[in-house]
Amino acid sequence: MITVSNLSLRFGKRTLFEDVNLKFTHGNCYGVIGANGAGKSTFMKILSGEIDPSSGSVGFTPGERMAVLTQDHYAFDEVPVIETVMVGHKELYSIMKEKDALYAKEDFTDKDGERAGELENIFAEMDGWNAENNAATMLSNLGIKEDLHYKLLKELDGNQKVRVLLAQALFGNPDILLLDEPTNDLDIDTIAWLEEFLANYENIVLVVSHDRHFLDTVCTHIVDIDFSKMSIYSGNYSFWYESSQLALRQRSDQNKKTEEKVKELQEFIRRFSANASKSKQATSRKKALDKISIDEIKASNRKYPGIMFNNMTREAGDQILQIENLKKVSNGEILFSGVDILVNKGDKIAILASNSLATSAFYNVLSGRDPDYTGSFKWGTTINVADIPNDSSTYFEGKNDNLVDWLREYSDGDKDEQFIRGFLGRMLFSGEEVLKKASVLSGGEKMRCMFSKMMLQQANMLLFDEPTNHLDLESITALNNGMNDFRGSILFTSRDHELTNTVANRIIELTPNGIIDKLMTYDEYISSEVVKKQREDLYS
Repeated sequence: MITVSNLSLRFGKRTLFEDVNLKFTHGNCYGVIGANGAGKSTFMKILSGEIDPSSGSVGFTPGERMAVLTQDHYAFDEVPVIETVMVGHKELYSIMKEKDALYAKEDFTDKDGERAGELENIFAEMDGWNAENNAATMLSNLGIKEDLHYKLLKELDGNQKVRVLLAQALFGNPDILLLDEPTNDLDIDTIAWLEEFLANYENIVLVVSHDRHFLDTVCTHIVDIDFSKMSIYSGNYSFWYESSQLALRQRSDQNKKTEEKVKELQEFIRRFSANASKSKQATSRKKALDKISIDEIKASNRKYPGIMFNNMTREAGDQILQIENLKKVSNGEILFSGVDILVNKGDKIAILASNSLATSAFYNVLSGRDPDYTGSFKWGTTINVADIPNDSSTYFEGKNDNLVDWLREYSDGDKDEQFIRGFLGRMLFSGEEVLKKASVLSGGEKMRCMFSKMMLQQANMLLFDEPTNHLDLESITALNNGMNDFRGSILFTSRDHELTNTVANRIIELTPNGIIDKLMTYDEYISSEVVKKQREDLYS
């Protein structure tokens, strides 16, 4: 168990947390949420002992082992991959190293023999003889092939390193597991394996993630950081979000009687509890929801940006986009070829590829940023395109304009300051915040500015390349709603499972040998045996 007592953390005059009192118990997975800068990662660092609180304490049940997903991707560069994983169990690894050092001695004494015997007994009790095999299995499950297991970690690429460090954290069944953004750089299959692993994990897990589907799959509770306070709520992220929105609507509804509000809340809990019984974490989550009191449902103080794209200058005609035999080669590598697509009116198409360079190259071609391709594409005469690239830094580098002047450049019509401020205000830039220089914005602020720019363009065709990068959960939710409500057509790529599954009505996967084009949801696509066979054929 973890006990947090009267915890506070201050940086100068700024208070990040104040008087936090929480308990984390075995068999539960806690999703830590909060706006960017609220202190999610900082709280995890306090729990791991990396930083000290200003006041208060964190207590652990004696003898329990903690494992942390490290964010330092270079710390183990000179260590073999399989050994890097076993370092995750520090006590076991220490015994292994001491044992090896004793046996390597030329002047091995009786005292050394006694110590070696002690170590062998402890090693056996800790299942040490299976450690290397268990580490190898963990690596394979996370997509690290056997021929890489004995290479130095520095010989792996960035995505592979992330998986090895994740295996290190998971290795040896720790009593407490702290994971900060564990799904970053993982593919669909690996995320599914991790979801299954954590859903069946019987110890304490705390996880920070912007992936709502992941939080819904693995979490039994949500830890909400809001206005320097932290609260634990039963249920997964969707339960927290929908219950807080329901409470907010009820708070503003002065005409509804108290009895009606209570009945509505009780029905909401019953419905979610019934759905929870079908989830991977059925037992623990359903028990938690069955015990919940309607008093636990609170209106959230979160602010959600207003991302709305429907103010189009004109409705699109029937001719949207036709692509014929499109091919892109980069540095001798075929990123995609044989791309034949006819985009229909109202299509919202998720563009997939095993190589993220392929999707970015695809959008760069369609947006006109990259003229180096073969094949052809043609936009309909009524189509007005707005796009957000994967890397929007060129829109901000060297820009000393404030945000009002920066956004005004993209307005073909009204350039009045109040008109421009209105678009920034929807993205939660208010007051003096709009006078910030565009060049000093954070990643999340830049992305919100790009949404303001896109809304100002009033386009009827939208292109998004990884639009959820750098966004907090509130902005991702608002974007998801805005894309769902949009009446025009969309081509998009996103690692956010929930957004892709709820927005796309068509899935297209780019490969070096052609495309897969299916009129179905994302969940249907990744579970389809027909699609799996097509992928095998195209990637072989």
